[in-house]
Amino acid sequence: MTKKDLGGRITGTGGDDTGATILHVDMDAFFVSVEQLERPELRRKPVIVGGNGSRGVVSSASYEARAYGVHAAMPIGRALQLCPQAVVIPGQMHKYRAASAEVMRVFHDITPLVEPLSIDEAFLDVSGATKLFGSPSEIARLIRRRVLAETGLTCSVGAASSKFVAKLASGKCKPDGMLVISPDETLPFLHALPVGALWGVGGKLAEKLHGRGINTVFDLAHTPVPVLERLAGKAMAQRLSALAWGRDDRAVVIEHQEKSVSHEQTFSADVTSHAELEREVRAQADAVAQRLRKADLVAGTVAVKLRWANFETITRQERLERPSSTGLVLFRAAARLLAGMHHEGQAVRLIGVRADQLAPAGEATALTLWDEQHDDEWDAAERAVDVATAKFGRDALRPASLLGRHERRDRGTGLTERPNRPSN
Repeated sequence: MTKKDLGGRITGTGGDDTGATILHVDMDAFFVSVEQLERPELRRKPVIVGGNGSRGVVSSASYEARAYGVHAAMPIGRALQLCPQAVVIPGQMHKYRAASAEVMRVFHDITPLVEPLSIDEAFLDVSGATKLFGSPSEIARLIRRRVLAETGLTCSVGAASSKFVAKLASGKCKPDGMLVISPDETLPFLHALPVGALWGVGGKLAEKLHGRGINTVFDLAHTPVPVLERLAGKAMAQRLSALAWGRDDRAVVIEHQEKSVSHEQTFSADVTSHAELEREVRAQADAVAQRLRKADLVAGTVAVKLRWANFETITRQERLERPSSTGLVLFRAAARLLAGMHHEGQAVRLIGVRADQLAPAGEATALTLWDEQHDDEWDAAERAVDVATAKFGRDALRPASLLGRHERRDRGTGLTERPNRPSN
């Protein structure tokens, strides 16, 4: 039996929440909410953050806009058909990262066991924090109070004995709510949900399951695994059956190793000039390299992605002679790849640069048996640029080949990577 607070938001279950020590915290309409802090006149109005060009897509929508059917990744044109009165705001990623850092700081004040999933959500293991802050329900309330007081933003918190159920719980109580599922309430909570609530059940699999009369998680839990295997395959059947019975033993992982770092650009108009594409690749290689250096990582492989005007997408990659986080080194490899992929006059809709096979910088350096002096000198120069741009902004220093290049906003997402400038 659930209970509600005076605001009508779900706050917990009637069972003993002692074992519900896994929390999933999800910010509410995060990008929009950050924008509304600066523009309070937009509160309680339909607002969309995203690209405003002909190819723009929705990155975030207020709940007032969602009531009209607007959702993330929807083309802006379609969103405005559904909700013509919506206010569209181009996003600025640096503001959302700054707000995210403040939110994550609150989480780390409660527990060191924090696993960020994205810029606006994270798992927390509070099993070691209960003596200091109280029960999981009390900790969830504390997090919501502190996030609101210290950032002006609201969040929704789900608490359970597993990651899977905690994430489901946070989704059920959005926006600005909390739901605590005690261990003895886990199966009743799960089994009442539609089968599509299970991770891995997409549209096609859901259609197959519905065709066999499997409509709820209860139905799936009571379906023999061999029957599920014929519908979903052996590995997926085993996993779905375990989730349907509340079995998810994944721990909160505090150190997440990036698998790749990428940067890409969707053009507002197709680009046919090879020279312009090469300049874009140079800028992206520098952006990727800077992120690698900030994370103290180096890349062993560089990849370039092209999407043609007809939406066909190709990707090519090249292994570096030695792992690197130097923009010039990444650019050389990316330029060679681009030369083999694009010819003057071919129309390109999107281009991206990705760094793969990442490793800690120290370990990679220790394995190096030779020294490329010029590249090392260039790396030192780029690290000096990092210091300057962190203090004076991204446009303070840049390669001569990029002089005159204006900051491009991704017309698809409406987001820009321009960092905060100093206030004085």
